[in-house]
Amino acid sequence: MWNLKGQTAVITGGSKGIGRATVSEFLKLGAEVLYTGRNADDILKVEDEFTAAGHSVKGIVADVTKAEDRRKVFSWAENNWKAVTIVVNNAGINIRKKATEISEEEHREVLETNLIAPFLLAKELYPFLKQSGNGKIINVASAAAMQDVGTGTPYAMAKAGLLQQTRSLAVEWARDNIRVNAVSPWYTRTPLTDSLLEGERKEMILRRTPLNRIAEPEEIASIIAFLAMDNSSFITGQNIIADGGMSVKAL
Repeated sequence: MWNLKGQTAVITGGSKGIGRATVSEFLKLGAEVLYTGRNADDILKVEDEFTAAGHSVKGIVADVTKAEDRRKVFSWAENNWKAVTIVVNNAGINIRKKATEISEEEHREVLETNLIAPFLLAKELYPFLKQSGNGKIINVASAAAMQDVGTGTPYAMAKAGLLQQTRSLAVEWARDNIRVNAVSPWYTRTPLTDSLLEGERKEMILRRTPLNRIAEPEEIASIIAFLAMDNSSFITGQNIIADGGMSVKAL
């Protein structure tokens, strides 16, 4: 049971950071993987690497906020798999501006990517998840969903909404044997955070983190993989906080 053999997984934002680490982890555990990304070169590089290693993996250039790109994902899954057993909603963005400075367009972009797209993709892949008889959805949220960590209000709002989406879908779709869970990381070393993990900000992060280090993407990917396994079969509607103890440390 400590594997993902026979599983078919859709992973959004799979060409970098936590998403790429999750693609790698799933493939090592025996799953077939379809992943998305917005950069064609990154997609091809990752696909070539894992295909050369003998894994069953396909990358698609897709922006999951767009209906036509979500249809590309649906069509590929429909044409190549009998069912989808796992969906990992990992794709996300942030625009780090103060509430008084962020534009309405930027605000909507953050909400569309981090909150609305995961719901719409899950909804569109629902028939495949139900057909599998053992569907799993894992949403990548954030420590920002539960407390202010300096990421900006729109991002925090979106991730908090994603947690409630997780809980509500877990109840609604339990009758279809679809489990829905979330993982909420604290600062993790990825291409999107590299520029932030320097100087005073890094010192602040380490001061707030009892384990006194930055998370690696593989550490988050392993939690996602556990929630995708049958070993976690009685866990649904939950959020696993991966923050090195930050949220329980007194200021």
